[in-house]
Amino acid sequence: MALLELKAVSRHFGGVRAVDGLDLSVEQGQVFGLLGPNGSGKRTTVNLVSGLFPLSSGSVTFQGNSLDGLATHLRLQTGIARTFQNIRLFGQLSVWQNLWVAQNSPQDRARHGFFARWLGGQSGAREEILPLLEFSGLAHKQDELASNLSFGEQRRLELARAMATRPKLLLLDEPAAGMNSEEVGQLRERILSLRGSGVTILLVEHVMELVMGVTDCIAVLNFGQKIAEGTPAEIQANPAVRKAYLGGETA
Repeated sequence: MALLELKAVSRHFGGVRAVDGLDLSVEQGQVFGLLGPNGSGKRTTVNLVSGLFPLSSGSVTFQGNSLDGLATHLRLQTGIARTFQNIRLFGQLSVWQNLWVAQNSPQDRARHGFFARWLGGQSGAREEILPLLEFSGLAHKQDELASNLSFGEQRRLELARAMATRPKLLLLDEPAAGMNSEEVGQLRERILSLRGSGVTILLVEHVMELVMGVTDCIAVLNFGQKIAEGTPAEIQANPAVRKAYLGGETA
């Protein structure tokens, strides 16, 4: 059984069919890429899975359970986390506070004394997020305000914050946007590390080197519809994909 399954999913905005009858099946442990030109429906698809947009029709299931009508925060509790193209950190909180808040649910914070641990910065709270600090390469900046980090560091923090929720499915919305080549290479290694640990990833990205280097399967969208699906090699060789997205000519 697929971890995530979309069946005949559509989302219309007035007369615009942003996503139109989309079928997708993402297996446990996969890095599944979504490609397509701007306006093809990639981000809308991610927003439908995360619950930011309601479906116009179709169904989305996660671990065999329907997500239809389930609020975004409840989807997070089921194991679905995401990042955003435009970074959305808590800028006036420190690095470790961003991670700790994400790692602890409201119920956990109430049960374990949120304000005492928050204000006191107890060592136990920091120990909880140490693996995430090391994963993001931000241990040396754990007391810095998130707003004071460089752009690349903020990108790393947002990824770590999503991982702090202990997701089974991670939705990455253009995580390499604005990164230089060295940072993209580091991101590649982090994604491969997450895949190795069993996290399933749905990746929307325009940096082709990254997509082709980390994905197991890719679906290509155009005008809200899926025009191809396959391995990275199959997608690169597909004439319809080259015409719609990769800039090549069909035979």
